[in-house]
Amino acid sequence: MLKLEKDSNSRNVSVIKDALGHNVVMINDIIFRGKRGIKWIDVEEYLRQYVGEFYTIAETNEVVYIGTDLPDEYAHSEYTHILKGANEKAKANAAQGLPELIIIATNMEHTDNSKAKHKKDAKYGWYKYESRFALPVFAGDGEVERYNVFHVAMILRHDKDGKKYLYDIMNIKKETSDLFQSEDLTQ
Repeated sequence: MLKLEKDSNSRNVSVIKDALGHNVVMINDIIFRGKRGIKWIDVEEYLRQYVGEFYTIAETNEVVYIGTDLPDEYAHSEYTHILKGANEKAKANAAQGLPELIIIATNMEHTDNSKAKHKKDAKYGWYKYESRFALPVFAGDGEVERYNVFHVAMILRHDKDGKKYLYDIMNIKKETSDLFQSEDLTQ
């Protein structure tokens, strides 16, 4: 666990509780930005640092592995290609908090695999978990004005080797509630 703490500090990521006591992964740096869209090849390269790592979901005690397929799927999936604007930037920057997003994941749902192309890599089906993260919105003077909070579905594939692997994050939705106030972050 010390390794995760060291890595999360160097990535400027932490887990806090919102006003209702729910976990939120705070991602304090926007490292992927672009006026004409995200350079997904850079996100893919960034994600390679996680390959071979594994993390445990606190709620279910399930171990989730990061396989060699994650960087490509995350950066080039059909879902990623349809993203625009804030959701595109949110998915790109969520890459910084993947370990913490896995750890705080909740609300597991299982579905059987129905596609022949995933006969081996998702032999035992798919798992969907929910997670949340926040990204800063900066004012013109460079100070943090507020945080946007996003809800995400984390998709895991249950491989023929019996392990669960993070496959992608999808269904990114910006939360509209005002439960998350920037002044709460200093406490």
